[in-house]
Amino acid sequence: MKINLRHFFALADIADTGRLSAAAERVFMSQSALTQALRKLEEAAGETLFDRAGFGVTETPAGALLTRRARRAIELLADAERAIGAKRAREAGGSPLYRHVTASQLRALVAVVETGGYSTAARRLGIAQPTVHRAAKGLEDLIGVRMFPRAARGVEPSEAAQSLARYANLVFAEIRQGFEEVWELQGRTDSRVAIGSLPLVRSEFLPAAVTRLLAKFPEARVSILDGPYVEQLHALRYGQIDWLIGALRDPPPTTDVIQEPLFDQPLAIVVRPNHPLLGGNPPSTAQLANLEWVAPRTLAPARRFFDAYFESRGETTPTRIIECSSLVATRGLLLQSDRAVLLSPLQVREDVAAGELAVLVEAIPDSSRTIGVTTRENWEPTMVQAAFLDIVRELASDLAA
Repeated sequence: MKINLRHFFALADIADTGRLSAAAERVFMSQSALTQALRKLEEAAGETLFDRAGFGVTETPAGALLTRRARRAIELLADAERAIGAKRAREAGGSPLYRHVTASQLRALVAVVETGGYSTAARRLGIAQPTVHRAAKGLEDLIGVRMFPRAARGVEPSEAAQSLARYANLVFAEIRQGFEEVWELQGRTDSRVAIGSLPLVRSEFLPAAVTRLLAKFPEARVSILDGPYVEQLHALRYGQIDWLIGALRDPPPTTDVIQEPLFDQPLAIVVRPNHPLLGGNPPSTAQLANLEWVAPRTLAPARRFFDAYFESRGETTPTRIIECSSLVATRGLLLQSDRAVLLSPLQVREDVAAGELAVLVEAIPDSSRTIGVTTRENWEPTMVQAAFLDIVRELASDLAA
């Protein structure tokens, strides 16, 4: 959806003044131009946003929803100005960025930052390269901060560019959510539910939550992102996903996310059925140290526990290790060898029940990880998104019980 930012932000001025004529003066538009802009927004929303009565206007329920999102988007751009130290506002008598920036400029910024070049950004946006360059240069001039210094290959976005791109993505997310909330008023339930999925919830907990959501809202547009924690945290902070579900970090990774604990889950040692160490006495630490292993990547929290487990018991950490973050590949490696792996019982419950994998050691002491939901600070869900979060909490409560 392509929305004129200036028109969208004008919703706040219309609500504040209660009159189109007064709002038009604030946004430096003629009253007829503002009236036409409002009509286009109402067409996009499929709802009347303001009731006209005499010389004044009043918000409708749909108008209140979109105006609230407009105010949140305006505040995000104000935060962006403060974060990047924009000079324009100081030099232009305090005129804020949101009064002047365009959606085309912000889309160009995001594309250049994410692709690292004007040509690749142009291909992503489906427009000519000079158009992208012109929009990016116009944004640099607008804020008075250099954002795209030349590099050996393409451009190297500055810290200011990366910061502003993050806020731009969040602005677009607010606009999308605002229209989704209006459409939810109409009975539509095709709102976006974008989830980042970490290893401990991928195989059972998250599929159960999504299945339950779609039973209630079959039209919901669900997307699940899989990948390393750092990449998913980036996607969350940049508005590309709405939640990150899995093991929480202690301490929290940044100050602009909120972690909500749901339940604790220990680690177990998992092997193939008929493994040589199954069926007898519990294996000693020395026996475990002599095994070949499948282990998480070096910096993963579970890998740190793996190393500490043997060191704290006076054993040398195993060296015959295959590093693997894929549960599917890990399962294949276990079935074709005598290797072992540290996994949450949740990850392999169905495989164990089917006799395809076996638990060698259950609930390793001091191995519990707190599973929870990570969201952006001050994030506000749509109705469908809130319903998904309620489902996640219900499932977690059932597990904890």
